[in-house]
Amino acid sequence: MSYTVEDLKTLMARLRDPETGCPWDTRQTFRSIVPHTLEEAYEVADAIDREDYPHLEDELGDLLFQVIFYSQMGGEQDHFDFDSVVDNLVRKLIRRHPHVFPDGTLDSRIDPDNRPDEAWIKASWERIKAEERALKPEPESDASRLSGVARTLPAMVRAEKLQRRAATHGFDWPDIEPVFDKLHEEIDELKEAWYNAASRTGPADAVEDELGDLLFVCVNLARFMKVNPEQALNGTNHKFETRFRAIEQRLEREGREFEKESLKALDAVWQAVKGVEKADKT
Repeated sequence: MSYTVEDLKTLMARLRDPETGCPWDTRQTFRSIVPHTLEEAYEVADAIDREDYPHLEDELGDLLFQVIFYSQMGGEQDHFDFDSVVDNLVRKLIRRHPHVFPDGTLDSRIDPDNRPDEAWIKASWERIKAEERALKPEPESDASRLSGVARTLPAMVRAEKLQRRAATHGFDWPDIEPVFDKLHEEIDELKEAWYNAASRTGPADAVEDELGDLLFVCVNLARFMKVNPEQALNGTNHKFETRFRAIEQRLEREGREFEKESLKALDAVWQAVKGVEKADKT
């Protein structure tokens, strides 16, 4: 026998039972489990990055549990429940995919010979999302074309979303060349801010400000190159960690102590590790 989503909903209700449930689960609020939700989402991403699919199944279950948890609390407070979450999601996805569900019903199908191209699909997606945003009441102070881009997103992810949103309204570079120019400009401004702060002729917080500008331009550059900046940085993090661990292992095999090696010696091992990587790729 396999358990079902209905069993999972029953289990969650049991955990939240104020008399016979789990003390930890009954104490939780929407706000208190947010860190757990973020952690589970990152663990899903990590399992995918490592192509650890047996582990991915487990992590997806943990992430689903977060949705069940929120839905249980929503039902307890008469906000929503799991069934209404699913219903709202299906309706939204049908509405946003007229190129798959032309009549706005789950059973309707598109004529394969008359499928719209990707440019039409993208424009339609953005138009429908804009219509949805227009129907949502926004605080007067937040009435902007950038409204709805969550402030709690990681900074790099949010930067890309803000840029994409602005671009849909025509606020964008015409092509990639000016982005390269802006990159060099921001590097020069960062260097100037750094040397001014070091000589105390300029404010120290200008360095942080200029560094932020530089990172923002890097995200813009990634967007034009159709590269996911978060994924690119994750790849570099993984590459650095792999090489660093290889240095540790090589020094240990040679009976050398990491902290007693000079930077020049460590760099030589680093270059040797890179050489092995290149040889493996050829």
